[in-house]
Amino acid sequence: MGIKYELDSGIMTRIYDIAKTLGMEHIKLSGIYAIRSYGSGSSRTIARCHALSKIWQLALGINAVYLIEVISERFDKMSREDQDRVLIHELIHIPLSFGGGFKHHDFVNERNVEKLYQKYVLLKNNNLVSSDNHVREEIKKHEKKKKGVFGGRWF
Repeated sequence: MGIKYELDSGIMTRIYDIAKTLGMEHIKLSGIYAIRSYGSGSSRTIARCHALSKIWQLALGINAVYLIEVISERFDKMSREDQDRVLIHELIHIPLSFGGGFKHHDFVNERNVEKLYQKYVLLKNNNLVSSDNHVREEIKKHEKKKKGVFGGRWF
C-alpha cells in the first residue's frame, strides 16, 4: 500500500520546544517541518531527518528546509522521554549553518543526545524556559509564513 505522510503539529510543537529550551538558535522554525509517516518497511528506524540540498535550494529559489519524520509504528510505542531523546537526536543532525547539510553519527551519538536530554529535563523542571502557550503562538506565526513555500500542499 505504500507509506503515507502527514504534517504533524504536535511533533512540531515538541521540536520547537526542545530547540528553544536547549538554545538551539540556529534552528529556524520557518525551515523545519514535522512529518509523521505510516507504513514504513524499515525495521529499525524510528525517525529521520531529511534536508533539501543546496542544488535543490538553488533550483527552487528557496532557503534550506529540514523535515523531521517520525515513523509512527515505532515512535508512538516509546515513552515520552525516549521520544524526546529521538527528537533531540534528529535536531542535532542539523548543523549550525542551517544550510542543507547534516552532522553525522560521529557527533550525533547516544552520549551527546543524553547530555542534551538531561539539560532539557533540568531546564524544563526548573521552569527556566518560556511557556507552552508562547511556543504555540510562535508556531502559528511561522506556519502562516510556510504556507507559501510550496503553495501549502505537500503530499
